[in-house]
Amino acid sequence: MAVGWEKEMRDLLGEEGLLLDSDSRERLSKDYFWYSPVLNRKLKDKSADGIVVPKDEKEVALALSFAYRHQIPVTVRGAGTGNYGQAVPLMGGIVLDLSRLDQIVEIGDGYARVGCGVRLGTLEKRAREVGQELRIYPSTFVKATVGGFVSGGSGGIGSITWGNLWDGNVLEAVIYTMELIPRRLVVRGKELYDYIHNYGTTGVMTEVTVPLAPRKEWTQAIAQFDRFDQAAQFGEALAKDETVGKRLISPVEWPIPSYFIPFVKVLEPGAAAVLMEIEDGTLERVAAIAGRFGGRIGHVIEAAQYRKSIGLSDFTWNHTTLWALKTDPTITYLQAGFSPEKYLDQIAQIKNEFGDEVLLHFEWMRGGGRLTPSSLPIIRYRSEERLYEIVRFFESIGVRVFDPHTWVLDHGGRGDIAGMQRKKAENDPLGLLNPGKIIT
Repeated sequence: MAVGWEKEMRDLLGEEGLLLDSDSRERLSKDYFWYSPVLNRKLKDKSADGIVVPKDEKEVALALSFAYRHQIPVTVRGAGTGNYGQAVPLMGGIVLDLSRLDQIVEIGDGYARVGCGVRLGTLEKRAREVGQELRIYPSTFVKATVGGFVSGGSGGIGSITWGNLWDGNVLEAVIYTMELIPRRLVVRGKELYDYIHNYGTTGVMTEVTVPLAPRKEWTQAIAQFDRFDQAAQFGEALAKDETVGKRLISPVEWPIPSYFIPFVKVLEPGAAAVLMEIEDGTLERVAAIAGRFGGRIGHVIEAAQYRKSIGLSDFTWNHTTLWALKTDPTITYLQAGFSPEKYLDQIAQIKNEFGDEVLLHFEWMRGGGRLTPSSLPIIRYRSEERLYEIVRFFESIGVRVFDPHTWVLDHGGRGDIAGMQRKKAENDPLGLLNPGKIIT
């Protein structure tokens, strides 16, 4: 870092625009990478030299131009709820905290245009007040920002109906390039693919337009089964039933439900569970489908209580891993895509090979229009070597693994990395945006 850069940055952005105290630098240089013992060992000591907190797009452009002139690395941060070190500065420099870009610019008919620092929970609340709702959002939605989700996430609650971020769930984004005079790009259509789940490596996102769906009233329910394969099959049948609106279908193997402390008293010991958000008025139909697979409806949260207390989505997607970690800190996880045609056989092979060393957790979702048994298995961590033995076994039986134990986009399962590499070279010629997260 150039000597005296702090004063020049303060002159540009004011006292509130630059944080240099050790507590802020430590706190805002971290995300939830500690879900992975592999990443925790490698990233826990990384820290920025300073935290820049712009209040608007003009200050974003000033900060990027400054960093370009001084060749200072810039790592973009939303709320820091990512799990792969997306917001961790590998090479020091500046963390660009965009949380102050939190204006809801417009909620129109079927869309919302917002600053990237708007929290998804806030946007969901505002949208529902005017008869609409988010299509998809992560389990961290109360804290997570819209820009952070688009830049670091992929799917979540709602993906069973609406797919992932690439399935039309981002309509437009404003991007700033990392140059002497940063360009302001307005990106739409397939051009967005180079900025979705890119960790801020190809440009800095300041504003996002996302589609909204008509508001529905959601009943939450837990179906319980003697075996996990029954729970998974029920999830598939419910996913395919077009008469039932749904936001969430999350089958989990026992003992995972025992980690859900707020709901343990209403769960059957030893039973696999399927956590659901289903359209109000469809519970009888859902109960009938569960009965075909030996299941029964247990706990129900009526639609009138939606969002008024802790909900079932707080125990799904990667919050499942978080609740498990609260019970057993040696636990970690994988991200995997099972075969829609062979997932039952794959489940049997994994359980035969690993027993309780691997506990299965599915999220039924759509990707590219195809119904997919997505999975976030919980792993009883022994060593990095053993972890990758498990990964290799998964891959040997046709289960695709999206590695959550790497911060490198190229290694984490992104299939269209070449386009992102070209866009990075065009928008970030000095390679200063979140360096080390994409191999160029």
